[in-house]
Formats: sequence, C-alpha cells, structure tokens
Amino acid sequence: MKYFPIKSLFFFLLLLYGVADVNAQNLRWHLVKNGGIEWVVQKGTAHTDQIEMSGKQISAIITYGVDGKGNFILKRKLVFPMLRIIPNDTRGSLIRDFDQTIPPASIKGKAIAEQPGAISFNGAIKVRSAMGMVSLSRALFPSVDKPAFIEQCTFKNNGTKPVEITIPELDRTDSTKKSEGVYGTYLLNSKIYGSGKFTLKPGEEQVYAIVHTARKAADQVYDFSSEYEYLKRKKFITEITRALVLETPDDTLNQMFSFAKIRASESIFDTKGGLMHSPGGGSYYAGIWANDQAEYMNPLFPFLGNAAGNESAMNSFRMFAKYMNDDYKPIPSSIIAQGEGMWNGAGDRGDMAMIAYGASRFALAYADTAEARKLWPLIEWCLEFSRRKKSADGVIASDSDELEGRFPAGKINLSTNTLAYGALISASDLAATLGDKAVSEKLAREADALRTAIEKYFGAKVQGYNTYRYFDGNDKLRSWIGMPLVMGIYNRKEETAKALLSNYLWTKDGMLTESGSKTFWDRSLLYAVRGLFNAGITDTTLKYLKYYTAKRLLGEHVPYAVEAWPEGDQRHLAAESGLYCRAITEGLFGIQPKSFKSFLLLPYLPAGWKQMSLNHIRAFNRDFDITVVRAGQKLKIIVGQAGSKKQEINWDGLKAVEINLY
Repeated sequence: MKYFPIKSLFFFLLLLYGVADVNAQNLRWHLVKNGGIEWVVQKGTAHTDQIEMSGKQISAIITYGVDGKGNFILKRKLVFPMLRIIPNDTRGSLIRDFDQTIPPASIKGKAIAEQPGAISFNGAIKVRSAMGMVSLSRALFPSVDKPAFIEQCTFKNNGTKPVEITIPELDRTDSTKKSEGVYGTYLLNSKIYGSGKFTLKPGEEQVYAIVHTARKAADQVYDFSSEYEYLKRKKFITEITRALVLETPDDTLNQMFSFAKIRASESIFDTKGGLMHSPGGGSYYAGIWANDQAEYMNPLFPFLGNAAGNESAMNSFRMFAKYMNDDYKPIPSSIIAQGEGMWNGAGDRGDMAMIAYGASRFALAYADTAEARKLWPLIEWCLEFSRRKKSADGVIASDSDELEGRFPAGKINLSTNTLAYGALISASDLAATLGDKAVSEKLAREADALRTAIEKYFGAKVQGYNTYRYFDGNDKLRSWIGMPLVMGIYNRKEETAKALLSNYLWTKDGMLTESGSKTFWDRSLLYAVRGLFNAGITDTTLKYLKYYTAKRLLGEHVPYAVEAWPEGDQRHLAAESGLYCRAITEGLFGIQPKSFKSFLLLPYLPAGWKQMSLNHIRAFNRDFDITVVRAGQKLKIIVGQAGSKKQEINWDGLKAVEINLY
C-alpha cells in the first residue's frame, strides 16, 4: 500500500503540536450511537454556534448556545429566497431576524428559564432542558417545502404528581414596505400553535409549536401542523442518509459524510425559474454559479439519486446554455434572481472550463442519452470558448479564477487550465458513449496537448518545492496546486504533497489560500485532499482528513465544511459539503465516470483498515455497492448490484480498474 513517509521536520512538528492529530483536539461535541452528534453543556461554560438549514422555500441561519449562567440563547435569521426585494440582485432575498421576545411558557404559574443540559443535531437541532421534574425538548428545523421555520416544543412530566403547564398565546405579524418588495408588501408572522392551560399527569407530554413564516400580502394564511412538518423533514433526512452510504472503521468520517449529504442536498430552492441549488450563507439564494453548482455540486447528484438535485443540475445547465452566443462572449459566472438576472462582475473566471467539466461529469453519471445530447452543445461551446483563449504556450487565459481577484491569479492560472483538461477527458468519454468516435479521439488528443502545456508552463520550484506556480510570476505556494492531482496529473505528486501539507499552507484551522496569508477556504482544502488520495498518498492524507473532519464535525463550529475565514466568518455554504463527499467518492475511492454504465475505480484502502464500502450508489441509473477488502498484500474489490452476480476483482493497487455495470 502506498503511503507518504514523514521524513521532514515540518511533518514531525505538525504531528507533535497536534495539527494533524485528532486526539490532540479539545472537542466540544461527541458522536451519538444511533446517529448524530451531541454537546453536553457544562455549567458555567458559555458557548454559541451557528448553523444553516434549508428547505425549498426558506433557509434558516440559527445561532444557538448558552450564556455564562447556563441560559439558552437562540437567534433566528430567516431567508425567504422567493420573496424578492429591490434591487432584485444576487442578495435580493427577503432576510429578517426573528429575534422578538417570545412569551415563555410557565410551570405552576412561574415562567420557565430554559437551561439546556444537552444540545444535539441529526438533521434538526434538539435542545433538552430540565426544570425540576418537568423536561422540555425543543426541535428546530425548516419546513421541507413551505416558507416556515418551526420550533416544536414538548413538555414532559417526569415526576410522580400532576403539573400545571401554561403555554401562552402569540400571533404577531409585521409588514415590509410595499416599495421595497418586487411583489409588494410582505407579511412576517410568528405564531404559537397549541396554547392554553394543561395539567400533565406523571409520564404525560404536551406539545406546542412556534412557527415563523413570511408571505406575500395577497397570499392566504396557512395553518401549520408542526408534527407533519417534522415528519417531512425526518423523511427527507432518512432518504438522504440511506443513499450513498459510507462505511469505514472511522465513525467520525462516516458521520461527517452523512451530514455533508444533507447540507449539499437541502439547499435547493423552488423558484419561478425551476429548482435551483444555491450556496446559501445569508447571501446567495435563488441563483446558480459556474463553480458552486456546475463544477462542485452537479457531478455529485447522480450518485445520491436525489430527484430534486438532478433536476436542479439539469435546470442550471439549461440556464447557462441560454447565454451561448455566436461571438463567444463568456457565459455569466452566475445566474441570479430566480433566473431573471445574471452577474459577471469578475469577468471570465474560467467559468466555461467549470461548466464543461461539470456538465460532462454529470452527463456520464446521470446516464440518460437524451439529456446528454441536450447538454452536448453547451459542453462543445464551452470547450470552443477555451480553445479561443489559448496562448502561444498552449495554455488557456482567463480574467480571474473562482476567487474573483481576492488573490492574484495573473492572466493565465492553474485552476482554469486543469479544469479545462478534466473537461476534455470527460467530454472525450461522453462523445465515445454517444457514438462519436472521431470527436472522442480529437478531444483526447487535445487533452494530451494541454496536459503537456500545463506541465511546461506551470511546473516550477516554489518556496523550495518542485511543484506548480499558480500563474506566471507567482512565487508563493497556493492551495490550488492540488488541482493537477485531482485531474490525474501526477508528474510532481511527491513535492506537491509536501507543499500542500507543509506549514506554509496547512494550519490547525484550515488550508491557507496563499502562503503567508491568514485566509483559508475549505473548497481548496477538499480539492487537495481529493487529489492526494488520487495520487496514492493515502495514509498521511487520511491523518489530515481525520483531523479536519473532527474539527468541523465535533469542534467549536459544527457540523459541516465551511466556506472561508475571515471572509463570511465560516458560513455553511452548501457546495463545500458536496466537495467533502467527492473527496471520498472520487478521492478515497477514486471513482471517475467513463460511460453510462462504467467507471474507473482507484480505491486506496488505508493501511489500518480491513475494508471500506460505499453502499447504495445511485449513479448510472443503478443502485450498487462497492466494497474494498484487504486480502493479504493485495486488495479485493467487490461490486454488488441487486439482481446481478457480484463482481470480484483482485487488485494490485497500481492502476485504475474499469468497472462495467450490468
């Protein structure tokens, strides 16, 4: 089994000081046996955190925790993406803080002081508090398909005598100015369902709910059933959890992967332009981006078999395709405002390479001939756009990269070129699958030429490492140097690995975007992890992934991958969770779609593991499992399909094996 030896001083120091040591972290949360995570609140310890949860009509950014006296803290920032405000631009969603005082319930006439003993998460935030012999459980979650955020509260009498509970009345409505809304006045309502006086006998429960909503003034009032809404949310979580299931000896990785599927899948909004997967984060809703959606998320959705996700992917490509033109002016980076507007403020960020790469990968894994033929003109147009941007050195120019000028990218950057290379590879496979051998061979030759040009143009010694410069004149290590490894370019893999995991880039909080900066973006870290796994640097990469996973899942800000810091203050953008999943599916397992019924597999089993599995993979219009088992000095790959005989392959761990599904 290949591994990356810890030879140098910086690796020793990283391990010594806990930068890649899970056990060295002081973790606030722990795993729950039946799924999820829990924080047991310690008396006198103040802590708050923030999480984003979404449904098709709402996104909720919830701040929760306890103060120094143990009192519960809850703040609600609710986003209604389809209630558009003026100006109707990227950030034109109605967003309001629902932090007005909610009248507390009372026990025996005394208002309760909620002091949580534990807070847990498994698709919903659950808060458990005890007031003597009476307990209060609070579940916080968004509606799956309505513009509502729900707090379902349950009192239980755990004592031996009856207890009188009073749940107050509340039905408060505020309004926005008509001149500020695209659709006029919006009404924002907070209402308690289930108010009244109740006598709870020993063992009895009483449920009530606080529901926060927003609607157009012309829309009818809707009466909510919190229990029904909770059942729908749990059904959604169960469906996501049971598809594309990761099973490894590491429960923390398994749980983070499971949660990542939730965040990646829930941020889909039912807009007037159709389903749109959007990043979130309090800013980005009812819109699509060439990186977050086309490049990051869309290739994952077929593996989940998520109908809404697949539809949102196809819808995003249809929207991008509307901007194709005969003059080869760039497709906008983002289509916003439910499809009614666009944004291209950073110019060409390599967006055509992003779209061609994502569309080719999606089409292969989605395995629908009619849909692939619809996508082909977009793929072809984006590839031609990139050809027209080629320099005399055979590499592709772009105005910026996906960081949009936050860091220098020169006129020709590594990210755009490696994405274009990956697009050519997958487009070649797609052309062959669609029966056009001549085009497939042409694209393959073009990919070979670009690969050679990438090595010649970007290959360089940077800060002592024989790796890649990010652009001409770049003399600082950049986190995106892992991109060649992701696309199967391994000429400089050892030195690139050392550079990525060096103290120039890797820190206890995340991977720095540029050596010497304080900024980290999880997206480049997750691409780097994926590439390092692809390069066979398995055991060392796993140590770093385990450290990162424990920090994000069980540390101080949980339970998802984040966007960046300090920008955005580590928002839970949805596509970063998609990249976490792909670091496993395409990184650790090395899955690369090849045709509508086949894929390349390069699964490096870590030295300390006897086996690992991905179960209920829904790609290629099938439901199949992959298990990798250690068999002496070799590995055995087992591919199982319902109704078909299992395929068993003895693998030497050197070259990717092609799996053909029945």
